[in-house]
Amino acid sequence: MFAAMRTGSNFLEASLNAFPGITSYGEVFNPGFMGKLNQDTLLDTTLAERDADPLAFLERMRLQTEGMPGFRLFHDHDPRVIAAVLDDPTCAKIVLTRNPLDSYVSLLIARETGQWRLTNIRALRSAKVRFDPAEFVRHLDGLAEFYDHVQRRLQVTGQAAFHIDYDDLQDVEVLNGLAGFLGIEGRLEAVDDKLKKQNPEPIWQKLENPEAVEEALARIDRFSLSKVPTFEPRRGAVATTYIAGREAPLLFMPMRGGPEAQVTAWLDQVSRGVLAEADRRTLRDWGRGQPGWQAFTVLRHPLVRAHALFEREVLTREMPEVVGVLKRVYGMQMPRRRNTAEDYRTAFLCFLRFLKAYLGGQTNLKVSARLASQAALIEGFARFRSPDLILREDDLAEGLAFLGRRHGLPQADLPPAGDPPLFALEEIVDDTVKAAARDAYARDYDLFGFD
Repeated sequence: MFAAMRTGSNFLEASLNAFPGITSYGEVFNPGFMGKLNQDTLLDTTLAERDADPLAFLERMRLQTEGMPGFRLFHDHDPRVIAAVLDDPTCAKIVLTRNPLDSYVSLLIARETGQWRLTNIRALRSAKVRFDPAEFVRHLDGLAEFYDHVQRRLQVTGQAAFHIDYDDLQDVEVLNGLAGFLGIEGRLEAVDDKLKKQNPEPIWQKLENPEAVEEALARIDRFSLSKVPTFEPRRGAVATTYIAGREAPLLFMPMRGGPEAQVTAWLDQVSRGVLAEADRRTLRDWGRGQPGWQAFTVLRHPLVRAHALFEREVLTREMPEVVGVLKRVYGMQMPRRRNTAEDYRTAFLCFLRFLKAYLGGQTNLKVSARLASQAALIEGFARFRSPDLILREDDLAEGLAFLGRRHGLPQADLPPAGDPPLFALEEIVDDTVKAAARDAYARDYDLFGFD
């Protein structure tokens, strides 16, 4: 079952398990657990064994299940399994969707209350939540990217899936139709009623700022609630990271782990403010008012960038799923201020070795743009607009000064860098660290001539 959070996948799975001959095991390939929260073994297989060879575990599931086995796959589950089952014509596919506005608000409420399932209505927890337009656009874009990928793989491999919407989950005739699609002879007399619908009130009653919804929807070019894969903008999550000069014809396309704050601060100075978290439509409107505008990005040495990413994403636990793998698989001990430079170097080396496997598709995690190679990110920029200039951090002050002169902007010095790291790169770097960084970001080294 291909689904997303808060689309009703728990409910649909319960209905499927009510049919004789079907056993659906839950989120079997969730990076953090097996099947359900806090479960790290399934079918005599540990989490580490599953991660080491997920396709072998998939085969074990088939062999050890009486009848038809099943499981749920979300966008952030093991990409190796997503690819394998999509290309397997012997595997039946169900695609579950829901109105993305409803799923987003439901997700906000679940985060706020900590209640993800409801079996006893007296235990219901309710809360009003605040709608975040920028986060909603990212949510929307993530759904579109995932469902588009599923749809395209099915199309190019000549397969068909059973598509079902959240609103159909209470329709026993539709569920029985799904059983027919799966080749199951049994039929349901009624829908499973163990799981209860959470927060059935209208959207406006669930939000502290319902007026923000209309503003967010007005910014989206095409909004077809019944067909999630065709949503626009499809790469809105990328567009929202771009920084446009309010009065300068410059668009900065930052890459995570680069000198983002410095360049943004410079652009803010020379342009009397910046436009951030804008979607494609807003940026196109901005561009029409800025004749001759230019886009640019900044390359950082891969080792320096990896160090910055380690500080920003790992030490702050901004990416808990990555931290979990680093601890569980690579034995990394989280550095503290009381640790030595050698302790820090050991942890950083674990991160570099993880990056090599992560970017090579050898882990159970989906590759995030936060850690992607700069080469891949620049290729992604082209889906919106290829950068006119690619500056290098070593020559950043001169490069920005050139852009300023080119567009007649006020002169401004490059702002200072941010807070220092726990340990400077010079304190921990050696030939082993350099080699690990080259292995991790080999494409950046080769394409951009870094040494």
